[in-house]
Amino acid sequence: MTPTPETLRKKLKEIEKKIQEAEAQLPAHSVKPPLMQVIFELEEERNRILDALKTLEKPPPQS
Repeated sequence: MTPTPETLRKKLKEIEKKIQEAEAQLPAHSVKPPLMQVIFELEEERNRILDALKTLEKPPPQS
């Protein structure tokens, strides 16, 4: 089943909240690699959602 733009936007908000929470846990010094990996994975998921939204919202080509 193809996700709708509404479900993708909802998921995007959830991911962005998780990114903010993870970034808030970053210490000023000595950043832990596992936490950075979590942030990178969340950012990748956010980018996939944004790409999917662009695809779904793109108007069909006119002939």
